[in-house]
Amino acid sequence: MSDSCVTLAAVQMAMSANTEDNVARACDFVRLAAMAGGQVVLLPELFASEYFCKDMLDEHFALAQPAEGHPMLSRMSALAREYEVVLPVSFFERDGDAFYNSCMVYDADGSCLGLYRKSHIPHGPGYEEKYYFRPGDTGFKVFESRYGRVGVGICWDQWFPECARSMALMGADMLLYPTAIGSEPELPGYSTRNHWRAVMVGHAGANLLPVMAANRVGREQGVCCEITFYGSSFIASPLAEIVAEADEEEETILTAAIDLNAVRKLRNEWSLFGDRRPDLYGALCKPSS
Repeated sequence: MSDSCVTLAAVQMAMSANTEDNVARACDFVRLAAMAGGQVVLLPELFASEYFCKDMLDEHFALAQPAEGHPMLSRMSALAREYEVVLPVSFFERDGDAFYNSCMVYDADGSCLGLYRKSHIPHGPGYEEKYYFRPGDTGFKVFESRYGRVGVGICWDQWFPECARSMALMGADMLLYPTAIGSEPELPGYSTRNHWRAVMVGHAGANLLPVMAANRVGREQGVCCEITFYGSSFIASPLAEIVAEADEEEETILTAAIDLNAVRKLRNEWSLFGDRRPDLYGALCKPSS
């Protein structure tokens, strides 16, 4: 394997109501991913708990903690250092009176590369995130890590091509999406799985970048509804080919090796970004009617 190759690893796992157990199991998955060669390891969105946004309940705000001094983040930083992995960590952040759906990114020496707060916040049956989270105020972020420039979006961000393209223009070598998505409580029998995956694979092809998504699995019961998370985590190549994928039910770790020099060469050859016409894209900056 060349020096420019990096092995991506996506963790697909189920969560319980026991936070300590969820975090311990996530740590175990990171260790296993590293032992399997993973250098950039991605866990699902908000993996420390069940997906509490099924319901609008004040009691769930107790799950939020400040980033500074957060015990789980300290644990993940140490894990990244021990196993020399780049590790984005999704968590429920409290910053004073504000609450965010956030991701702290750790480099392979355990140092903190920075914080990203989820930009796009969904609101709908079973996914009542606007009740809990403010829209992120960090803007899109790309983090310079030991294994390349990492762009991170969070779940609902993955539906927006503007997010992926912005990170690509900021120099990302890879796009990572921690995710929590599954059944639609008001539409039994309907699955967004194929649509969800096609959109993100489209980001890979449109931006000539590898894309990795890590989703949760399992059935989680709330007060108002239940959701069955459909897994289907995957890694896509810059040519929009799925090179590793999981099923809809099993916990697993996916890995795929990506040659970043080959990715950069591909993008230069296509001249995709050199042929952009920003002078024609004004409509993208106008609110939808």
